Amino acid sequence: MKPEIEQKENKSYPIFSAVEYKTQVVAGTNYFIKVDAGQGEFMHLRIFKPLPQSSEGPSLSSYQTGKTASDPLNYF
Repeated sequence: MKPEIEQKENKSYPIFSAVEYKTQVVAGTNYFIKVDAGQGEFMHLRIFKPLPQSSEGPSLSSYQTGKTASDPLNYF
């Protein structure tokens, strides 16, 4: 997901490391992931992974920038 977000934000992130995650089961699974993007910057990602029979891979559904390490990871 890093290249996709870097392209959307027109920015390069030195670090892109997941530090926390939650899941939500829907017609597949939503993953909510807190990412350390380096230099004190964090972002929250929502990645959707469809059911196996769909034969599709995971996709970035949404993301939020401007987060901090102490911001709670909530469903969005």
